[in-house]
Amino acid sequence: MSTAHRTASAVEVSRRAACMCDHGDVCSSFAPGHALHLIQARLAAATPSEWVDAIAESTDAATGVIAVRTLDGTEWALWSAQGAALEVEPGTPVALHTRYHVLAVGRVRFNVAV
Repeated sequence: MSTAHRTASAVEVSRRAACMCDHGDVCSSFAPGHALHLIQARLAAATPSEWVDAIAESTDAATGVIAVRTLDGTEWALWSAQGAALEVEPGTPVALHTRYHVLAVGRVRFNVAV
């Protein structure tokens, strides 16, 4: 005799889901601050007028938080699980795509949560 399987609801599954970066592995999520999706990178590249130059003011590698200030004085607090805080030192020039939330550090791009 077989037992009927109970199917978990979408809400239950999403509550239990965790990105692999929570376990020290590569990001398995494209949520804000996690892995940079190819489409997100292409959209940011296709809209060059929305990049804003900034200077990194502080970084915290333990939490993944980076504070940047744009050249017009606006301060942004950014978070990235991909290690952006390890790539940036205070005083480093960066670029932030304000619409698609991409941080450029040299040639490297990161998905950031604002």
